[in-house]
Amino acid sequence: MKIRNSLYVALIVGASAVLAPLYGPSIAARAATPTQDDMERSVKSLLTVYSIVERNYADPVSSEKAIYQGAIPGMLRTLDPHSNFVDPEEYKDMQRKQRAQYFGIGMLISQEGQKTIAMEPFPGSPAWKADLRRGDVIVAVDGKDATTKGSAATADMLRGPKDTQVKVTVTREGVAEPFTVTVTRGGIETSVVDAFWLKPGIAFLSVTSFEAQNVARDVESGLKKLGEDKVRGLILDLRDNRGGLVTEAVSLAGRFLNDGQVVVSHHGRVEKEQVFRAKSNPAAQRYPVIVLVNGQSASASEIVSGALQDHDRAWILGSNTFGKGLVQAQFPVSEGGALLLTIAHYYTPSGRLIQRDYSHRSFYEYYTAGGKDTQNLNDVKATDTGRKMYGGAGIAPDEKYESPKATLLERRLNPQYSLLVYKFGNSYFGAKKPQLPEGWEPNDETMARFKDFLHTQGVPFTEAEYNRDKNWLRDQVRYELYFRAYNRTTADRARFTDDPEVQRAIESLPKAQTLLAEAQKVLARRQ
Repeated sequence: MKIRNSLYVALIVGASAVLAPLYGPSIAARAATPTQDDMERSVKSLLTVYSIVERNYADPVSSEKAIYQGAIPGMLRTLDPHSNFVDPEEYKDMQRKQRAQYFGIGMLISQEGQKTIAMEPFPGSPAWKADLRRGDVIVAVDGKDATTKGSAATADMLRGPKDTQVKVTVTREGVAEPFTVTVTRGGIETSVVDAFWLKPGIAFLSVTSFEAQNVARDVESGLKKLGEDKVRGLILDLRDNRGGLVTEAVSLAGRFLNDGQVVVSHHGRVEKEQVFRAKSNPAAQRYPVIVLVNGQSASASEIVSGALQDHDRAWILGSNTFGKGLVQAQFPVSEGGALLLTIAHYYTPSGRLIQRDYSHRSFYEYYTAGGKDTQNLNDVKATDTGRKMYGGAGIAPDEKYESPKATLLERRLNPQYSLLVYKFGNSYFGAKKPQLPEGWEPNDETMARFKDFLHTQGVPFTEAEYNRDKNWLRDQVRYELYFRAYNRTTADRARFTDDPEVQRAIESLPKAQTLLAEAQKVLARRQ
């Protein structure tokens, strides 16, 4: 009966009463329901096939696998690249990310082969205070073996009620035997926002995701701490930001716009048009804005960049964005999972369609071609000042920035490079507590040590290749060691400060200032 209910819910999802959407406010579902006869025939056919498979397949059939990993995802894959089914554990994790708060020890863990690794104890968290470190291998939790559990199961073991204790046993490079620390769980709140000064008057705002419900709040808090009245130019970094909640995107874009200006609209076959409008912040109206984007800037990131571009409020720098303009709504099912079903398309304020075409290619080709499609010349619109813009393939930047092509050594090192640098960090600090003096930079001795480490890992390179890429290698080593001695935020800030694209953005601020002045003139004439 459980499986039959899942199948039935999957087939009649369009007739559900209420949606709890991933990318927008609650909306009523008004899907057209197929006739009762059609529905019964469809359900009967599917259940008959499942019954035959269950009785006759050569090996025992897992009903959960057949339905959750087979029938439902298979049906959704016939629709579009973004409709999806998430099982109960994935759905819980999604909801935790949206809340951006949970009870646990405050540490990001990851899987490396059979090992569960502590990748990032959050600053100030219980894990941080207990001196758990990046690179520690978790071997047991409360005395229970964790070596075969995997990172998801281990994370569940580490989470628990506030003020309860958990014993974490780890191994650490340079320490002969495993050791155990007792950690008192606490309330963990995460943030994907960072704001800091690149130079006097020039602020940098990084937003790495829109999945959490605290993005807009953290943006306001971060800029307030800087003193937004001192900002003379802002670099907003949305590179590699794959999106999330539309409400957070609307809040971020809206603070830079004028009250009531359209941020985004969406509508579909059943879903009536919804228009999201700006709620401005007076402190954010005066200074020019540069938005950094790339081929992995998607969904909510495209809402922000598209709105600021259409209203001539920001100069967009980088490469074409991914082109994901489909609205997914969450349809919870009775067993705890959820369908993420596409219900509408997004449109920028000028009416441009963000979504790329996916009807004439495989989903693999669709995902790997993010940011590479050409704009639809038939979908031409205009910004507030009359600049022509095109839809159908994400957001095209106002100014292209082509990242330097990877050298032969860089290509040879990837994709395992980040793992190699991570392993070097383990050996560099060993059992010692990671510490570096303020302003530390890798010297020749550190780089010689890293060079020898690459040889021990079997990485082939010539002396000429190493010398050509030495500055790039130095940056990667600095990032990893900063991460360990300080935290991710400090490492990110050092990297952003030296980023050539960020330097180009600073140079382009006069273009954004000119654009802002022209937009203000147009707005004044309309009033």
